[in-house]
Amino acid sequence: MQNLKIYLLDDDAAFRRSVVFLLDSVGWEVAEYDNAQTFLAEHTEEPEDMGCLLLDIRMPVMSGLALQQHLLARGWRASIVFMTGHGDVEMAVQAMKSGACDFLEKPFKDQALLDAVDRAVRCTREQQREHLRQSHAQALLERLSPREREVARLVAQGDANKVVAHKLGISEKTVHVHRQHIMEKTSVSNAAELTRLMLAADSGALD
Repeated sequence: MQNLKIYLLDDDAAFRRSVVFLLDSVGWEVAEYDNAQTFLAEHTEEPEDMGCLLLDIRMPVMSGLALQQHLLARGWRASIVFMTGHGDVEMAVQAMKSGACDFLEKPFKDQALLDAVDRAVRCTREQQREHLRQSHAQALLERLSPREREVARLVAQGDANKVVAHKLGISEKTVHVHRQHIMEKTSVSNAAELTRLMLAADSGALD
C-alpha cells in the first residue's frame, strides 16, 4: 500500500503550524487547509493517499461536523479525528456516533495527537484491505450467470442440491452442473468457501 498523508483542517494558522511541525518530525506528510470549502474545491473525490482527516469541529461557514456529514453523503471512507475546543465535547460525541475515529480536546499533549493519528491511519489501512477483499470477491461473483448466482446463493445458505432443484424448478443434475461451474469460476472448493466469498462481497447477501 502507498504512503498515506494526513489532511489537516483548522482555521487557526498558528495551531496548524505546530501540528504540521509535530507530524513532520515523526515522518508524516501533511496537507493543511484553513477551511472546508478550499479542501472540497481541491478534492472532488476522496484522495487515494488519505491516511486520516484531522478536523477542527468549529470552523467558519462549514463546521467540521457539517463537513463530516457531507463526506459521508459522498461515500467517503476517511478516518476522522476531531479536535475540539472547551465545551464542544457534546458535539464530539455526536461526531463519534457518525463514525469518527477519535476526538481530542484542545489543548492536548503531543503524544495524544500522535497516538490518535496512528489509530486513525491503522483504521484507514484496514478499511482499504477490506475494500480490496470486497472488490476481489465481487469480481469473482460477477463471472457467474444469473442462474448460477441463484444456485450459488442457495448453496451458500446450506441447501442440498435436491432442495436447490426443488426451489428453482430444475433437475438435480442441472444443479450439480451449475454447482461445478460456480466452483470453477469463483475458485472455491466447497460450500463453506462459497459462503465466505459471498459474504465478503456483500455482508447482507444471504439475509
